Amino acid sequence: MSNYDIKDMSQAEGGRRRIEWAEREMPVLRSIRERFEKERPLAGVRMSACLHVTAETGNLARTLQAGGADLVLVASNPLSTQDDVAASLITHYEIPVYAIKGEDNATYYRHLAAALEHKPQITMDDGADLVSTLHKDHRELLPQILGGTEETTTGVIRLRAMAADKALSFPVVAVNDAMTKHFFDNRYGTGQSTIDGIVRATNVLLAGKVFVVVGYGWCGRGLANRARGMGANVIVTEVDPMKALEAVMDGFRVMPIIEAAKIGDFFCSVTGDINVIDEEHFAVMKDGAIVSNSGHFNVEINIPALEKMSVSKKLVRPFVDQYELKDGRQIHILGEGRLINLASAEGHPASVMDMSFANQALSAEYMVKNHAKLEKRVYSVPEEIDREIARLKLLSMGVTIDTLTDEQVKYLNSWQEGT
Repeated sequence: MSNYDIKDMSQAEGGRRRIEWAEREMPVLRSIRERFEKERPLAGVRMSACLHVTAETGNLARTLQAGGADLVLVASNPLSTQDDVAASLITHYEIPVYAIKGEDNATYYRHLAAALEHKPQITMDDGADLVSTLHKDHRELLPQILGGTEETTTGVIRLRAMAADKALSFPVVAVNDAMTKHFFDNRYGTGQSTIDGIVRATNVLLAGKVFVVVGYGWCGRGLANRARGMGANVIVTEVDPMKALEAVMDGFRVMPIIEAAKIGDFFCSVTGDINVIDEEHFAVMKDGAIVSNSGHFNVEINIPALEKMSVSKKLVRPFVDQYELKDGRQIHILGEGRLINLASAEGHPASVMDMSFANQALSAEYMVKNHAKLEKRVYSVPEEIDREIARLKLLSMGVTIDTLTDEQVKYLNSWQEGT
């Protein structure tokens, strides 16, 4: 194959072992792949996927390929690529991949262009960079697009903004909205993998430290609970009164971020918004504060403002930049402000990505079958897909549940009987 751009093809064998290890924890996706191999629901469909190139994504790519898709895969984040997986997908599965861990912005957008040169009929995004680039710079390709899918909260927010502006030119399924995605991937996956990334990057003990979680959505809920489980004293900051109230009821301290900034040892943003950790917060942080992000884009921490406040910057550990301020205080930024769970760790565990990527595969199949009757807007994953994934996951875990009797079904669908 000549249509690829990766770091080192010699790493392919290690990548295959990593993909096979992840597959052991992805039984739902494996069962979908077995059906796809027989039915070929994506036969001949050109797909361009802009996702984190990890072992788990490798198994999704294999599933789409098994369904007959003509697939190109590019990275959705410059620091999240597992280079050995990229090499294996090319060598062992003949899937074109454009992804290099640590690639600069120019390379990142060149890879996005390669995905669009494939002239996709279905887009698969994690953050909506592929869709936004398509709409801004390659509008000539829009008439052939059947639809797309979107993996993450940030991307869904962007796509809904496009739809509200009537700028979205094809239907997109918001995979992130599936209950089998955000209940599990965002809460358990982000919670565990973010702590993993912070600990790998710093090797600093969390127990007894003050850990500030900025944002209490599903990712923030998971992160706060995992930090508490490691013995940290957790503070939550929020702008939504309902989420703030929930955090209080869950047993966390809640306060404005300007107050939390004065006492926090660790900070992690999970909001999907810009500059939630800003200049005024850096100005009052402790010496040695550790600041990270687990939201999709590296905009949640205002690093340009920190650079202006600093007299020096140096890399003190892999993925740890130390900024020294004029008064001598030092603030540490992890992973260049990018997704720390993928920058210094390996992302979500395979068992939760099993459900997320099952949603991706089945949503792609749904889009191919139903695109002609869908409007140019963002759709939730159909409930029957969500329930089927939950059923398959329980089956793979050896868990059985009850079913309603005919009498119970009749009662639930009637109104005559009362007290």
